Amino acid sequence: MLLDRLLAWMLYNPKEPMLFTSLYFWIFFAVVMAGYSLVYKHKASRNIYLFIFSLFFYYKSGGYYFSLLIFSTIVDYIIGLLIGRTESKLKRLMLVTTSVVINLLVLAYFKYAYFFTDIVNSVFHTQLEVQNQLAVWTNFTFGTSLDITTIILPVGISFYTFQTISYSIDVYRKRLEPVKNILDFGFYVSFFPQLVAGPIVRAAEFIPQLYKNYKISYAEFGHAIFLILNGLIKKMIVSDYISVNFVDRIFDNPAAYSGFENLMGVYGYAIQIYCDFSGYTDIAIGAALLLGFRLPLNFNSPYKAASITDFWRRWHISLSSWLRDYLYISLGGNRKGKIRQNINLMLTMLLGGLWHGAHIRFIIWGGIHGLALVLDKLGKYLNPIPKKHKLFRRIAGLVFTFHVVCLAWIFFRAKDMHAIQTVLTQITSSWNLRLIPEIISVYGNIFAIIVIAFAIHWLPSRFKEKYRGWFIRTHWSLKALIAVFAIVLIYQFRTAGIQPFIYFQF
Repeated sequence: MLLDRLLAWMLYNPKEPMLFTSLYFWIFFAVVMAGYSLVYKHKASRNIYLFIFSLFFYYKSGGYYFSLLIFSTIVDYIIGLLIGRTESKLKRLMLVTTSVVINLLVLAYFKYAYFFTDIVNSVFHTQLEVQNQLAVWTNFTFGTSLDITTIILPVGISFYTFQTISYSIDVYRKRLEPVKNILDFGFYVSFFPQLVAGPIVRAAEFIPQLYKNYKISYAEFGHAIFLILNGLIKKMIVSDYISVNFVDRIFDNPAAYSGFENLMGVYGYAIQIYCDFSGYTDIAIGAALLLGFRLPLNFNSPYKAASITDFWRRWHISLSSWLRDYLYISLGGNRKGKIRQNINLMLTMLLGGLWHGAHIRFIIWGGIHGLALVLDKLGKYLNPIPKKHKLFRRIAGLVFTFHVVCLAWIFFRAKDMHAIQTVLTQITSSWNLRLIPEIISVYGNIFAIIVIAFAIHWLPSRFKEKYRGWFIRTHWSLKALIAVFAIVLIYQFRTAGIQPFIYFQF
């Protein structure tokens, strides 16, 4: 019986993917750490060991789409070697172009097949239907009976595709030597803490760590535990709780709620998506650190931004820097005049929106941010508030930027354009001020969590550093006590079912 249950757990179950918020993941991580204690001193064995467990993690998270990860790894490993072995500019350009095209075609097929098919059918009045060719191949090769009529977006494909593209481009630009060992390269692509939702890790940041001895100080250990607990609290106490009990209800049927409730739903989603995504990356960075690997910062209190430019220096830093280095600069950046710079900004953000999903609302989301970035450049000269009033300028900038971001979040979260129109209509015209006290009393706990979460988010950085530093310096026994208390608190706030991370769908 026990063996049967173990074997069943080893197989992929689409209803129970391996998530950071599930007990199964932490059992998995404990097993990984136990075995890791035997191999961590030997770099080659350590890397192979973690590579194997990373592949298993992805299989448990994405099932047979695991083969796409292997395909992407092999293609970019081979192309990286070929680029490194030739000095011909034309051949190098052809090779890197091949890498980019193959990766984007795979990404486009699984992410945009329905989007483009609908466009073709609408324009040419055809009746083309999408078929999952990977499922067809798997059924033919292994005798399975997978559904071939539906394409499901492979978990994490947008993230590891961008990682492998950046690797090929960096090798082409001679900023990085190609990785000689395919197992090392495979480990870089598949490292499980950040595999399915980032941060997007550059090869130049990660590959050198494969050849360094394992080393983690007591302070780093404390920091890792702090990040994991912080991420779980963000995700399960803030994000999941307000999502299930308030935000989802508003966006599922905005017409049933007043303008005040819709506005609070938008504010709630703003903190929900931040706590969800930054919570994931906190856990990813903390888990990676326990394994001896340092991942880059991905969030830096984005709602403290006093301009949209500053927001994108703080929000999803690994994506915004990727778009800057590999798309915006490739388009010409700011090297060809102000008009071309603004066009490049708009194109970058529109494509960034499309990266998030194959729907017009994501393109509009990107367009709002692109337009805001362009206006931000002009605003430096048009800002009516005198420069001597620095505090007032900052507060005004913070409030304005926050609400531009919230406006864009409506397009990001709502299920369709009709729902977006309804949310905006309710916020701008359907207020019943007499009902606000009653609404606050009904959703008192939810609103309290939203307010507290924003208040903590807006705390001065030096104050946050103090309590983070205090936790790091405490004795391990006190850390354990705090961890137990945090777990009990999280358990009290748990929702009926485990909520997937929002960025898994991208």
